[in-house]
Amino acid sequence: MTDEPLDDAGLDGTWSDEAEWAEFDGTGSTDEESAPVPKPVLAVVGRPNVGKSTLVNRLLGRREAVVQDVPGVTRDRIAYEALWNGREFTVLDTGGWEPDAKGLQGAVAAQAERAMEAADAVLLVVDARVGATATEEAVARVLRRSKRPVLVAANKVDDQRMASEVHSLWSLGLGEPMPISALHGTGSGDLLDAVLEAFPATPREQTGRGAGPRRVALVGKPNVGKSSLLNRLTGEDRAVVDSVAGTTVDPVDSLVELDGEVWRFVDTAGLRKRVKTASGTEYYASLRTKAAIEAAEVAIVLIDGSEPLTEQDLRVLTMVVEAGRALVIAYNKWDLVDGDRRRQLEKEIDRDLVRVRWAERVNVSALTGRAVAKTAPLLRTALDSWDTRIPTGQLNSWLSDLVAAQPPPVRGGKQPKVLFATQAQSRPPTFVLFTTGFLEAGYRRFLERKLREAFDFTGSPVRISVRVRERRKDKHGRR
Repeated sequence: MTDEPLDDAGLDGTWSDEAEWAEFDGTGSTDEESAPVPKPVLAVVGRPNVGKSTLVNRLLGRREAVVQDVPGVTRDRIAYEALWNGREFTVLDTGGWEPDAKGLQGAVAAQAERAMEAADAVLLVVDARVGATATEEAVARVLRRSKRPVLVAANKVDDQRMASEVHSLWSLGLGEPMPISALHGTGSGDLLDAVLEAFPATPREQTGRGAGPRRVALVGKPNVGKSSLLNRLTGEDRAVVDSVAGTTVDPVDSLVELDGEVWRFVDTAGLRKRVKTASGTEYYASLRTKAAIEAAEVAIVLIDGSEPLTEQDLRVLTMVVEAGRALVIAYNKWDLVDGDRRRQLEKEIDRDLVRVRWAERVNVSALTGRAVAKTAPLLRTALDSWDTRIPTGQLNSWLSDLVAAQPPPVRGGKQPKVLFATQAQSRPPTFVLFTTGFLEAGYRRFLERKLREAFDFTGSPVRISVRVRERRKDKHGRR
């Protein structure tokens, strides 16, 4: 994690002139997010497998929503940012809406209903090849009472022969149905124009929050309790929860007020396999989970405290650290942990989590709410460390004293010298050492440990890179 060269960052290598270090003078800055402008919201609803997620991807102009030729792939309500004719708006993709559904499908339908309640306009997607079913007629009755603009998209009109089937959808009483093909893009431009016309002048919900909340990714293996924890934090059934592992497929964004501060939490799909070995829906869900981690500032990795640590747990932790994100480890289901399991877990932590000893840890129960409120202070501590920048003068004064007391080990009969150092960047803190020779991995770990003791980087990874000075050639070309 921190004991290998950062080749991908372009920081390891050689240097020939001390003036070169000026580009790493430690005075870098971070871009502040501008205040978001309120955007209208479009909810895309319909029964399962009518092509909602395919249409969402078409409206966005990019592949975002998970799509597979199996009903019920989308289960939560997922927000995506869209742009058409210079106007920005938010698209809510939802799971299949089946009125009076029970169990998992009932929870999915509830998410669709909540999306409709929060939207400024609703887009009902119908399979033109099937026509209006009893489900669509029931949905139409709800939409007619909603007092929101409603558009009907007759999807899967892939050729002119299907165009005549569209007129039957007038029976829904929601206005003129628009023939489209989400797969081929036919009619999508006209549909987007109609969507913009349907939006009110002022969005229903004002969501601007200054510079924006800090972004937190909830990650972990399947069925570890991520969605349950998100629902506990939000105080509502924000994410679909079921005892079946893998219920969450897309990342789910939620604004959560915790300890007097608003955070943006992202619930992600549980990671079973490496992205390279996953397939189908799981492959795209893994890609989106990886993207959610990279888009976040801090990650809460949930681990089932009642079960032994697994390879999946360690893989998720590695993914977060390699992404350079601040880290909080939450041991969930603590209400199921007895004394014997606690002692066993302590041994597992000492043995398997030695490389993330710096991470903040908390024992929680999403079911009972135990210690959930303690996550906010830990998140702040981790983010403060992640944002920390050490002035170059202070860093070099500390480093010269440390190296004098504990010089690098001899390598190849010569002892390398550490000439000076600078913090190349924060988020995560990355330090570049300019030396006369390569520093062993063990010495880098020693430096990291001392950095943490001196400057307190609790909750954040620390990266150390070495740049070795090239020996100058004499007039005969010898070094």
